Amino acid sequence: MSDSTHTSTEDHLNPKIVDARRREMAIEHILFGTVRFLAHRHPELLAELDGSLDHLWDCEKGEDRDDEAVRTIARRMLKSLRAES
Repeated sequence: MSDSTHTSTEDHLNPKIVDARRREMAIEHILFGTVRFLAHRHPELLAELDGSLDHLWDCEKGEDRDDEAVRTIARRMLKSLRAES
């Protein structure tokens, strides 16, 4: 909304963080749609992706790194894609 009286939670956040979150949502949407499109034509794609999850890791350093949390998100995405097939 362009109304100057409009405020949102985002108004108080770092603009770089807000922009990064929006980019992440857009990229996730486009990638998810692409994988869904390809999986309808190549059902083996989801099994191939599922088999690759052991190699997926969190690029964060230190105590914030959680490889399994990243894999869990990927598993949920694959489960959702399978449900749509």
